[in-house]
Amino acid sequence: MKHVIAVASGKGGVGKSTTSCNLALGFAALGLKVGILDADIYGPSQQKLFGLRGKPRLLGPRMLEPLERFGVKVMSIGFLVEEDNAMVWRGPMVISAITQMLREVAWNDLDILVVDLPPGTGDAQLTMAQQTPLAGAVIVSTPQDIALIDARRGIEMFKKVNIPILGLIENMASFCCPACNHVTPIFGHGGARLDAEKRGIPFLGEIPLDMAIRQTSDEGRPVVATDPEGVHAKHYIGIARQLWTSITTGAAVRPAPRIVIE
Repeated sequence: MKHVIAVASGKGGVGKSTTSCNLALGFAALGLKVGILDADIYGPSQQKLFGLRGKPRLLGPRMLEPLERFGVKVMSIGFLVEEDNAMVWRGPMVISAITQMLREVAWNDLDILVVDLPPGTGDAQLTMAQQTPLAGAVIVSTPQDIALIDARRGIEMFKKVNIPILGLIENMASFCCPACNHVTPIFGHGGARLDAEKRGIPFLGEIPLDMAIRQTSDEGRPVVATDPEGVHAKHYIGIARQLWTSITTGAAVRPAPRIVIE
């Protein structure tokens, strides 16, 4: 694979997995060969978002074939366990599972692999940062302060391991009433943009809180795949285009390590 990007958030419930799914489809809409790795071992969701069932086929003693839909190759621990099963694993087992899904899956020639990271700043994030040449990380947050506090922690974590921040996405930015067309900022508005400007990182755009995005995600028919000409799909595809340009032009550069003498 040519490039690997991580999609992360400081906390759960901000729509990171839905964003990861639609960004992967956005890259595919640009004509790229795309894969998505669901690195959330405790709460995998990409199999649901892509509407995929079944188990990956074994291609060799230690090689799995990823499932594919809408032109995107998908790998998730959700393919290997029952939907209602709880993954009661300690850190080393989580690290082992992520490493296997990364290195023992026949991804073949990909232009880009999107990694849907779990919330927080723990084992999964460090594993990807240390074992994968990440091109950068995308941070997803809702506009309210409580989510942005945790998003800042995610940004600082990637900075500490010298991973470039490709940008910040404000999800659930506003809600437009389908009956009266009145726009309501349920979670506030503009917080992520302001935070990105303060920190000097790219602001990639706003995704609204909309019934169509929720419904198509729950049905395993992501909005970018099922309505590629719609306004929501264009948001995701536009962000994917920004990211691809940043990665391929070298705008996303790993920061030099800081040398501190005490």
